[in-house]
Amino acid sequence: MTSSSSILSIIIPVFNEGSTINSVLEKISRIDLGPVNKEIIVVDDHSTDDTSRIISDYIKTRPSEYIRVFTHEKNTGKGGAIQTGISNSTGDLMIIQDADLEYDPKEYRDMIGPILDGYADVVYGSRFMGSNPHRILFFWHTVGNRFLTFLSNIFTNLNLSDMETGFKSFRSEIIKKINLKEKKFGFEPEVTAKISRIPGIRIYEVGISYYGRKYEEGKKINWRDGFHAMYCILRYNLFR
Repeated sequence: MTSSSSILSIIIPVFNEGSTINSVLEKISRIDLGPVNKEIIVVDDHSTDDTSRIISDYIKTRPSEYIRVFTHEKNTGKGGAIQTGISNSTGDLMIIQDADLEYDPKEYRDMIGPILDGYADVVYGSRFMGSNPHRILFFWHTVGNRFLTFLSNIFTNLNLSDMETGFKSFRSEIIKKINLKEKKFGFEPEVTAKISRIPGIRIYEVGISYYGRKYEEGKKINWRDGFHAMYCILRYNLFR
């Protein structure tokens, strides 16, 4: 794949991120990807704060940017929002961008580089690789993420270091062919299990920065989601 005619669809699942969504959109707007054009797809998963108004106000001030907004009539979860974004995307490349600023849009070039260079079909951004900045937060979250990655790797026969990362990029034709079912935080183990079974799939990892949040700052994932991730690893690997 060459970058001369590429479009990057940036999927942003949003739920009650009024404090950060404007900054995310601002950061994305400042990213220069050269010949790669940006298509921004915001999926508002029935936010109950001022997220919707902030998105609308931002778009009014940036009429030249290609931003499409889809609003759910009821809350479905992150996976459901991602599925809406995937089904409505038009780019030949795709990246998932959380709306909470834990992942930095400045690293899009790193995330799509292996695909543009013809080496990869899928790229995972690893919080456990490289020398980029990482906020020091929860010990048990790190243990849990490493355990879930280890358990997933057993079944997929991959050697990922961070299966649970929210920063993933894809060739669109790959991800659009996958029948995704998980509506909440089970997206990560489900998509990993399903792409691992695609014949000839080329999966790469790159080290990324991680600007994590505390719960009082709006972090949503909890221990129940960890147990559900274990269930998803077993479900989508053992019971196909």
